[in-house]
Amino acid sequence: MKSNQKNSYIDQTNRKIIFDAVPKKIISVVPSQTELLYDLGLDEEVIGITKFCIHPEKWFREKARIGGTKKINIEKIKLLKPDLIIANKEENEKAQIEELAQHFNVWISDIKTFEDALNMIVSVGEIVDRKEKAQLLKQSIEKEFEKIFFLKTAPKKTRTAYFIWKNPFMAAGENTFIDDMLHKCGFENVFEKKIFSNTKNARYPVISVEQIKEANPELILLSSEPYPFKELHLEEFKKVCPNAIVKIVDGELFSWYGSRLQKSPNYFLELLKQL
Repeated sequence: MKSNQKNSYIDQTNRKIIFDAVPKKIISVVPSQTELLYDLGLDEEVIGITKFCIHPEKWFREKARIGGTKKINIEKIKLLKPDLIIANKEENEKAQIEELAQHFNVWISDIKTFEDALNMIVSVGEIVDRKEKAQLLKQSIEKEFEKIFFLKTAPKKTRTAYFIWKNPFMAAGENTFIDDMLHKCGFENVFEKKIFSNTKNARYPVISVEQIKEANPELILLSSEPYPFKELHLEEFKKVCPNAIVKIVDGELFSWYGSRLQKSPNYFLELLKQL
């Protein structure tokens, strides 16, 4: 969102950043937003990414790496002297982002819904002088998601648990982007607090085996990231919920909120066909 002041922008945490000119040296500390910058055509402008920014592969091989999303190499960033750092409230550590903001313009996304993601895409496009490309990308994503919105044969209210971590088990709860994607598929998230109150952290609750049994999901989805669930984990969950369907799913297509969203609807449709 652009304010009335020229070259002044408000990020998704309601912080203002001001530019003297269009940023020409950009660092992304969020993998899904790195891919967005690539798809907006910012090959020369992006000078640094994290070690988890695996898409596109070309950038992963060639761009300077400034640590991980949770352990940013601040000294290396200072040497690179970016005009703009693109971060995320959830994926990055608050203290590190606050330190970087003392020296550089940091634009922070805060994404819990599909609409938040679309707004982020448009806002970033505006800041980096790719407004038209960003609008076309937004429209492309919306068009793809119409396949889900108007799908009449999608399962309705399938009771679903989506796990992102093991030891301890952690699930995606309410008020998360993953939760919104589950609803787009017609699933009911069993670990939303309004459904399952025995959770301390409503967004990413730690779940015991007993609580999994109590929630009794019909469908258990094991994400490929951040924890790399594999086929060997399927039996572990089937022993806990023998009547549930248990599947490994591509975490990027449920949790990446940049241009990868174009690929999510077709993936969701294939998943729904298997149920």
